Amino acid sequence: MNRWAPYYLSALRIVTGVLFALHGAATFWGFLDGRRSSPDVFAWPSWWGAAIQLAGGLLIAVGALTRPAAIIASGSMAYAYFAFHAGDGLSPLANDGELSVLYCWVLLLFAFTGPGPISVDAVIGRLWAGDQDEGKAPSDRAGEKDAAESAV
Repeated sequence: MNRWAPYYLSALRIVTGVLFALHGAATFWGFLDGRRSSPDVFAWPSWWGAAIQLAGGLLIAVGALTRPAAIIASGSMAYAYFAFHAGDGLSPLANDGELSVLYCWVLLLFAFTGPGPISVDAVIGRLWAGDQDEGKAPSDRAGEKDAAESAV
């Protein structure tokens, strides 16, 4: 099971990012029969929250700039919880804040763990690592591989 954990992390990130982006799209345009609020441009906090959800969700879904996008998105959900839900009591079950809390913590998970292997960030990392290996002799790369395998 541990072998598949990074791929599950990527799948969770993709699903979370898409749902987060759809929430922002629904706020702006009523996308997929969502609640459309059509906030005024640059209106605080509705327009900014929807923009963070849409842009951050798309970045998180494809795994590009995942850590910074996840930190900003997680913070926006913490703000949403305390600004709009916590006034009705701290229990997320009593104040309808479950979704904000869940998004906050799952997005914070991606800020710490990164995007996983199925992501733009991972592809860029592999390409960058390949560029670094071009300057080394083949025998040096083989020694690094042996050292990495023995560490596992």
